[in-house]
Amino acid sequence: MFHLPARDEDTPTSNDAAVVAPSPYWGDERIWDSKANVHNPMLDQDGRVWLTARIRAPETPDFCREGSDHPSAMLYPTQRNSRQLAVYDPSSGEYAFVDTCFSTHHLQFAYDENNTLWTSGDRNVVGWLDTNKFLQTGDAAASQGWAPLILDTNGNGKQDAWTEPGEVADPELDMRVPRGFYAVMPEPRGDAIWGSNAFAYPGSITRLAPGDNPPQTALAETYEPPLPGFGVRGADIDKNGVVWVSLGSGHLGEFDRRKCTGPLNGPDATGKHCPEGWTLHDLPGPGFADLPQFSVESSYYTWVDQHDSLGLGEDVPIATGNLFDGVHALVDDEFVTLRIPYPMGLYAKGLEGRIDDPGAGWKGRGIWVPSGDRTPWLKEGGQGSKPLVVHFQVRPDSLAK
Repeated sequence: MFHLPARDEDTPTSNDAAVVAPSPYWGDERIWDSKANVHNPMLDQDGRVWLTARIRAPETPDFCREGSDHPSAMLYPTQRNSRQLAVYDPSSGEYAFVDTCFSTHHLQFAYDENNTLWTSGDRNVVGWLDTNKFLQTGDAAASQGWAPLILDTNGNGKQDAWTEPGEVADPELDMRVPRGFYAVMPEPRGDAIWGSNAFAYPGSITRLAPGDNPPQTALAETYEPPLPGFGVRGADIDKNGVVWVSLGSGHLGEFDRRKCTGPLNGPDATGKHCPEGWTLHDLPGPGFADLPQFSVESSYYTWVDQHDSLGLGEDVPIATGNLFDGVHALVDDEFVTLRIPYPMGLYAKGLEGRIDDPGAGWKGRGIWVPSGDRTPWLKEGGQGSKPLVVHFQVRPDSLAK
């Protein structure tokens, strides 16, 4: 077991947060106490673990701020962030802090020669780290970049001066949108990065194209789901660049940018300009009493099985079934639900595929699903129960050995 340290003594702790309501089990006791406040790990090709982890107090270092000669700071300086990066090498036990100018939450590797690590979690910018450069030099400042989300609303195909959120649109200028990423998804066969923009109505997904000299060449496109879809949550992308997203409206959203028929930039390309790119798939489950056509299923996140690690096919999207104690896989436009009957209250928080032996058939592959939430309810076990990790495997038929 390795306990993640913080770099600075004055790093805040989650124990600083006030208890807003007493717990049925713990009362007013503050049981969360973490300075690192780690959220999301990701393995690289050599087995190192990259983490979104807090290493210091919120104030950013000088190279992030106005007056710095860092290319990203010259375009969009930052003052504060809530979580940074770190990397742990299990083979050596070394743990390195990566001070970033942007907040982090989720992280995902791109398919490029720099092994670029893209992050979500900052309301105003999208940040990245050239992990190859960082591992070679240890220079966090030189290895990172960040970009605001700028829509090309003047339609000239390049980044220009922009209006700020809340300002009146100007046909001569671009537009900055504060649609920070929640999920983050590099295109498997392209250079763009997609993100889901959650915690807003109706929510959106946004595509960031870095260009040849990011961040000065970076441009964004944003797409809102058409009604009755709304409530964008976690998302993933398939090998064809199609984005799959859990929606709070009881749908699995599918967005294919190739189906858009109108301009993808210009004054009208601000979110509602490509309804034809969306397909809404009704999630399983009963409907609401007054709206029986809408499933009550409340899916938190969607993951795409790009490599057929489960055995249901390549590029199968799998949505967490958070009111079903399981997950929902969309296979040939029909949902296959995989459930855990006991203990009750499985709350899927993410998915990862793993193929241990490609030659072993169904026994050599599967997906791993962690269960757990900060404030679970209607859950079996009570005080002292711990999170679970579930291994799903699919037999080709019920008698397969």
